[in-house]
Amino acid sequence: MEGDLAHGLRAMWAAARERGLHAPKLSPADWTRAIAEVLRLGVVGPRPPAPVTQARLRGSMHSKARDRAAISHHYDLSNDFYRLLLDETMAYSCGYWPDDKTEAAPAEAQRAKLELICRKLALVPGARLLDIGCGWGSLTLYAAQQHKVRVTAVTLAREQAAYVREQVRERGLTDRVEVVCQDYRDITGSAYDAVATIEMGEHVGDDEYPAFAAALHRLVRPQGRVLVQQMSRGTTAPGGGAFIEAYIAPDMHMRPMGETVGLLEAAGLEVRSVESLREHYVRTINAWHQTLEERWPDFVRLVGEETARAWRLYLVGGALAFEERRMGVDQFLAVRPGATGDSNLTGAEAGDWYRRLAEL
Repeated sequence: MEGDLAHGLRAMWAAARERGLHAPKLSPADWTRAIAEVLRLGVVGPRPPAPVTQARLRGSMHSKARDRAAISHHYDLSNDFYRLLLDETMAYSCGYWPDDKTEAAPAEAQRAKLELICRKLALVPGARLLDIGCGWGSLTLYAAQQHKVRVTAVTLAREQAAYVREQVRERGLTDRVEVVCQDYRDITGSAYDAVATIEMGEHVGDDEYPAFAAALHRLVRPQGRVLVQQMSRGTTAPGGGAFIEAYIAPDMHMRPMGETVGLLEAAGLEVRSVESLREHYVRTINAWHQTLEERWPDFVRLVGEETARAWRLYLVGGALAFEERRMGVDQFLAVRPGATGDSNLTGAEAGDWYRRLAEL
């Protein structure tokens, strides 16, 4: 496609919605040009080999070994790649633009998101936070530095674990942060004051999600809080789709928002707040895409043109999917009720979550 990729995809999807995709009527001259183009592009003849960047996973779906390979395919691309793509927070998840600071830079939006999560979890100095799927440690490091909490950070990606450990040492947080490279199914602790999982639940799988939700309930103490930030799909939308499954994030699964609420509640958690961040993800992904285009030669040198082009299509298509409501992203705040059903969460507290976020 020549020209603006987002404009081309938006026009194609709009035509499909309005009229359906039908073959155009071609004149003899059109057919001649079409056949010449087909021959030039090599569409006829032997099927070309699969691109080297295509994921080739083996084993049972969502077995520990296969999940480790799937996570490695996406997140172990290299820390240098993500350092080039992301802002200084290294947050690879949806940012949050406060209403009174809509022109904030992406890093400011990420810090506002991290502070919002910490407020929803009611973190206080000395509290124990479990960060499942910690990524490059944006929440772990922010909570340990700004809220003085003790954090256990868990990731399956070796590159991520190495990066977070390095940051913990550089920032003098070794007494507050423990980084563990393991599967969430192997976490043996319990009675955490708070548990957070930021855009990791998409990798769990449909059949495995009830057990994942049960683990969240088991790991948090009574009256402790759980915050799940997770992508969703529309009721008739496919979510990630075959392209993302093959080239970007294998075995990724998204469900409609309401189904996730039901699964968390079925595990014994009480969902107290659900907030959609869909429009914020459009801005977040567009910022990543702008960085990709501005530093295109650097990305090509780092990972090759094929991978860079796959990421261009991934980011452009992802932003449009959120823009057009085929995908969403939501923050679920849940509580493990106490023995008498007390949640220890009031409406007055919720009113303070958003106060002065723009000043961070």
